[in-house]
Order: sequence, then C-alpha cells, then structure tokens
Amino acid sequence: MKSKAWLKPYVYGALAGLLLVLSVAIAGQFFGTSTSYPRMATWLIDLIGIDLGYLAFYQVRDGALTGAAFPNWQLLFVVGIGLGAFLSSMATKTFKAERLPPMWVDRFGDRLGLRVVHSIFGGILVMVGARMAGGCPSGHGVSGVSQLGVSSLLALTMFFVGGIITARILYGRRSS
Repeated sequence: MKSKAWLKPYVYGALAGLLLVLSVAIAGQFFGTSTSYPRMATWLIDLIGIDLGYLAFYQVRDGALTGAAFPNWQLLFVVGIGLGAFLSSMATKTFKAERLPPMWVDRFGDRLGLRVVHSIFGGILVMVGARMAGGCPSGHGVSGVSQLGVSSLLALTMFFVGGIITARILYGRRSS
C-alpha cells in the first residue's frame, strides 16, 4: 500500500484544507487542539471534587475553556490526530516503537526517566505558550492562516523560530 501519494505533503495539505472547509460549513468549527487540554484538566479537577469556579479562568466566555465544555468535537479531533497517525504508519508499514529516539540517546544518554521529566516539562511550557498565543500551531497554522489572520501568521512564525532555537540549543548543529 506504499504509494508515492503517501510521501507528498501537499496532498495532505489540500485534504486538510478541504476538511477545514467542511468542518466550518457543517459544524461552524475551525481546527485547533490546545483548548482541549485545559478543558480536560478542569474536567478532571471538577470530577475529583475540587471547586475552582471562583477563578477568573473558569468564568472566561461562560466557562468555554473549562470542563463545562468537555468532551466536545475538539476532543475527537485530538484523538483523531493520534489515531490517524498510528493508522497511517501501520498502513505504510513505517510504524516503529522506540524506547528512546536515537538523537536523544546520542545527546543525553539512555535514561528514560530524564526523557520523561523533560517531556513533561516541555509539554507544560508548550501548553502555556500555546494558551498565551491564543492557540496552538494547528489552530493558528491551519485555521488562522486560512482566514489570513495577521496574529496567526505571526504566532506560526514564532512557533517555528522557537522550535528551531530550542532544537539548536538541545542538539546543536548536525549535518545528519
């Protein structure tokens, strides 16, 4: 099932654009993922019985960023991203399970705990940054840019610049 179409990103860009048009036309919703995480976190906090409803965060847009709006279509989008990536890797026979990426092992060694701590800390930083930017790369990059949003073009540029700088700091310059 490995065809050249699997290797052409512009095919998937066009499909993502069509899916975005359908999503807006049918459901009135643009793409984005970062809001799912605070919604899930506040839903879990509410589930265990901690009342944080007095915080301003819980009152923004009548609780639209909290567990009150969870689960919703965006959760399905987040799950679909992971599931779609897994299924496409299985379909193209490119799936490969790794304990640690070779690039990480070369730079930091084979300590899984260190990788987990860095991943959690990095994930928190990325989520805080995405919320400060008013959205994530998928939200700004696909939905915002499709609307020619200047703030989305700027945010997307900063996501890339930040990623390049971080990769250079962590891994240095590599030709391979």
